Amino acid sequence: MSLAETVPARSRPSRAQLWLEFSLFYILAPIALYLLLPYIDLYAAIAGTMFVGLILLHFTDGYEWRHLIDWRSLRGLGPTIFWTSILTAAALTAMTLWIVPERFLILPKERPTLWLAILALYPWFSVLGQEIVFRPLFFCRYGHLFPSDRVRILVNAVVFAAAHLFFQNWIAPLMTFGGGLLFAWVYQRSRSFPAVFLMHWIAGGLVFTLGLGLFFYHGAIPQ
Repeated sequence: MSLAETVPARSRPSRAQLWLEFSLFYILAPIALYLLLPYIDLYAAIAGTMFVGLILLHFTDGYEWRHLIDWRSLRGLGPTIFWTSILTAAALTAMTLWIVPERFLILPKERPTLWLAILALYPWFSVLGQEIVFRPLFFCRYGHLFPSDRVRILVNAVVFAAAHLFFQNWIAPLMTFGGGLLFAWVYQRSRSFPAVFLMHWIAGGLVFTLGLGLFFYHGAIPQ
């Protein structure tokens, strides 16, 4: 059962309103980001989107704030987080050595201070906002718009990847589509925000550690 299915139908906004919100949040907002990024601050955009997402979650009947910090929800997910992280590390290593072998481990080797700063700050300035918007908000408020768990997971991965098109390379949306499938699947099954937050943190840390961070750095976007 999804989070959306636990919300009493009579207390939900109309489907038309939810579809409008969904379109604005997950379709028009990424398009606007793609077009306006040269004129706006990326992290301000993420923070603003997270703020709006938190407001919508507040007005979503059936959602409780404790879900965001319920570390007990991690029980039983240790093996899933461990093995998916191992597989992610292997896949990202292979991708780095295939696409940009000259950048393999470049940050920890040549700029260790920057590398450590990214590992420490990235989850709070990037992962937190993304996960709030693409996991609890999506599944709790808009999940029942879609006919099945599989469709929800697929749509979630698609809109998550689309939100990374502004990087203007094929690697970012491809990788975030794969990551989106994994995070959505885990969240759909467990309803654990801490789990997907940790998984996203680990995956992003591996991206920057192994050498693929160039494709997720907004300063490298062609002007």
